[in-house]
Amino acid sequence: MRILIAEDDKVTRMRLEKTISGWGFEVETVVDGQSAWERLCGENPPRLCLIDWLMPRMEGPDLCRRVREKFPEEYFYLIILSAQQGVDNLIEGLSAGADDYVTKPFIGRELRSRIDVGVRVLGLEQMLAKKVHQLEAALEDVKQLRGLLPICSYCNKIRNDENYWEQVDSYITRNSDIEFSHSICPSCYEQHVQPMLDHKQGGSSDQPAN
Repeated sequence: MRILIAEDDKVTRMRLEKTISGWGFEVETVVDGQSAWERLCGENPPRLCLIDWLMPRMEGPDLCRRVREKFPEEYFYLIILSAQQGVDNLIEGLSAGADDYVTKPFIGRELRSRIDVGVRVLGLEQMLAKKVHQLEAALEDVKQLRGLLPICSYCNKIRNDENYWEQVDSYITRNSDIEFSHSICPSCYEQHVQPMLDHKQGGSSDQPAN
């Protein structure tokens, strides 16, 4: 998992980089909001970001808003870092599009727990995206019968695209995922099967006894 740190204060940035890389994460750093924005718009950007509230060129909340507006179908987990405390600042940060809010100076265990939440959320998002992709691929593979099918009024055969006539069940099986199991409906049983059985039984009774 790669994490982007956007922090203009050199001491805080170096401390964050050392702490987070020590947890086994790959870390990228930028020194202002505009640089963070350009990195997120670039190729293969990190999906988890630690964003300082007060930065040159673009502040953290503004960066969060732009990310949400530009990437409605791609998810970034955004954590705002701020020395400003209080409910109002928390609400403002979350309303701007941040997923979480950590006050500075940060506590290592708290930051790690919040990063772990972000990792889990991104993992679930990737899993969901994979499932959606599999579903879309499956739907593309489903063959559907559409349009007007010429059918014979006497034998009920269907004329296919090659202008050949074939049985309905063969045509549907070949053009869809449907399989047929053959049976006899009650009316056909009475009309066709029962007379044959009656005839067979009658014919057997006419045979001379030995």
